[in-house]
Amino acid sequence: MRILVAEDDAILADGLTRTLRQSGYAVDWVKTGVEADSALDANAFDLLILDLGLPKKSGLEVLRRLRGKDSRMPVLILTALDGVNDRVRGLDAGADDYMPKPFELAELVARVRALTRRGMSGGPPVLRHGALTYDQVGRVARLNGEPLELSAREVGLLEIFLQRSGRMLSKDQLVSHLCEWGEEVSPNAIEVYVHRLRRKLEPGGVRIVTVRGLGYRLVTQPE
Repeated sequence: MRILVAEDDAILADGLTRTLRQSGYAVDWVKTGVEADSALDANAFDLLILDLGLPKKSGLEVLRRLRGKDSRMPVLILTALDGVNDRVRGLDAGADDYMPKPFELAELVARVRALTRRGMSGGPPVLRHGALTYDQVGRVARLNGEPLELSAREVGLLEIFLQRSGRMLSKDQLVSHLCEWGEEVSPNAIEVYVHRLRRKLEPGGVRIVTVRGLGYRLVTQPE
């Protein structure tokens, strides 16, 4: 899961990105509203954490432009403005949640989990695919009831496949949702990650099928 943090306070942004990365998310950071617009145009994110008081272009302008493009990406607003009218303006502009500063990082991470879960899969805390279950809150996968030992990268891949069940996913799409700016992840590396995850899922009858020239798809029956 990939998150964009748009926050001009460097100390706060550093704390946010560190905490979210420790929770297993890929995180990119921008400091201005103009940079946020550019990042959203050029990259695929699963969640936007947006400060309203951004320089060069306000967070509300960024949010309105995002919704004007019919994007349903979940948006969590962070702001020092905590009046009722401020909250109403943010929510009316299309925000999904709102947190006034200061806030507890543990609560923010919990809200991030809820928003990404709601945004990609309609809200169920546990995703199921044949003998495979995945707890989106605890980020724990089980196969035939037994916990799977997965690396952080494998957990990220599994989330992408399950939350986009039935869809073909190209290597470029996997990279865009798994990796932050500056990470050097080649198509060959994606093949390695998929191969490792595939080996762990196949004993339970869950397969990642390769469709030559197109990408990968998660299935439960031989094809």
